[in-house]
Amino acid sequence: MHSAHGIGYAEYNRSLDKRMEIEKAREEDYKRCNQIAKEFNQQHA
Repeated sequence: MHSAHGIGYAEYNRSLDKRMEIEKAREEDYKRCNQIAKEFNQQHA
């Protein structure tokens, strides 16, 4: 948690604002990775 997002699990658990910020970034990263995978699969199919 700390290396990926810069805060420890205890702080993540305590702060709703930080938790929401991290979860939003995770969701954006997930969508970006899915888009990259989709484009890759289309090019190599």
